[in-house]
Amino acid sequence: MTIDKLIRYGLQHGGITTAQPSCLPSDEVTIAQALQDVGYSTHAVGKWHLGFYKEECLPTNRGFETFYGTYCSSGDHFTYMRNYIIPNNGTLSGIDLHNHTRLSFEPAWDGIGHYSPELLTGEAQNVIRRHATSEKPLFLYLPYLAVHGPIQVPKRYKEPYKDIISDEKRLTLAGMMNCLDEGVGNVTDTLKETGLYDNTIIIFSTDNGGAAQQAGNNWPLRGIKKTFFEGGVRGVGFIHSPLLPDPNKGTTSHAWMHVTDWFQTILSGLVGGDINMTKPIDGIDVWKAITSNSSSPRRELLHGIDPISYLEPLLTGRAALRMGDWKLILGDLCRLYFYCDWFPPKESNITSTKPTEPRNKEIWLFNIARDPLERNDLATRRPGIVKRMMERLKAYNATAVPPWYPPPDPNSNPKYNGGVWGPWE
Repeated sequence: MTIDKLIRYGLQHGGITTAQPSCLPSDEVTIAQALQDVGYSTHAVGKWHLGFYKEECLPTNRGFETFYGTYCSSGDHFTYMRNYIIPNNGTLSGIDLHNHTRLSFEPAWDGIGHYSPELLTGEAQNVIRRHATSEKPLFLYLPYLAVHGPIQVPKRYKEPYKDIISDEKRLTLAGMMNCLDEGVGNVTDTLKETGLYDNTIIIFSTDNGGAAQQAGNNWPLRGIKKTFFEGGVRGVGFIHSPLLPDPNKGTTSHAWMHVTDWFQTILSGLVGGDINMTKPIDGIDVWKAITSNSSSPRRELLHGIDPISYLEPLLTGRAALRMGDWKLILGDLCRLYFYCDWFPPKESNITSTKPTEPRNKEIWLFNIARDPLERNDLATRRPGIVKRMMERLKAYNATAVPPWYPPPDPNSNPKYNGGVWGPWE
């Protein structure tokens, strides 16, 4: 596998923060733009989180005909108030809920007060119903805000679990998942009601592991969201469709896949359209592997290279690479924090969850096929593999554009925009 410039967004340090003058580079082709080129009607409902400091960054200028949802990474699930602290500038506060067409960028005032999974489900159903008589195929991108923090849910969704889960945060998270599950079911029912279901493929996927601070749990995997341990990067999902081959329905695929593979898999594997890209495609088409229970064509996976400390100024950067069964992790990630621990559920009565490695450790090597829980570090015993993977990481890093992580801009303050988060340049 040759190395093209795979780290080319400049976003390797972390997600775009609320007040940053940054967004997905305008010369990148989104999946919505690519699908529009082959005749699809494209709509987005939910979380954008790709930057919004200029109008050209907004979803309806990046391939979506309509957008209903939030620009930012998190906010209150009822009020849609998003607070952001800028050191020495105080707290910026504003509403983050929007209703877009290509010609209009309006706050969605009528949605405030409605619980986000229910609100977004309803908007997704509206998109489907409006589209039902169209001759175009439909691409609906539905990134729910749940179960992302803050952990909030109406009481009725917690009721089924109140006698099973004693921890209040876990109970609330279970309620959020209950509401999300209901929403996916309601969207599916609407596809059936409109006659679109029989020709639809539903893809459901997570984007990262659970955050232990917000009641998430990845047990028995090691680590949490924002780490390169399996608890942070291993995701699950499903594909549901009447179009799937009958022998594959209800089966589990263990084909190796990276999130970037969805782009190529959808466009090549499902749509079969020609892709006019301005830059190389990172992903691989794994559709046949998923639907035939065969092995994945992917043999290598770059989890990331972040030369800036993600956690604390005293710490070095971090990186992780998977090659076949081997996974290399670099970075002084355990010295001051609990990001290297395991987090068993409270009801398990398991107490020994701390790593045995020293807290100042900077190199780990695991055989993930044999040790998916990452309990047996082999770095000192397999120096040859460490060296080979280090060289591979260096080759990747040599192609990278510098991280683009500008400081927050006080001009983003919603008070300059009627109390609403929106473009400010």
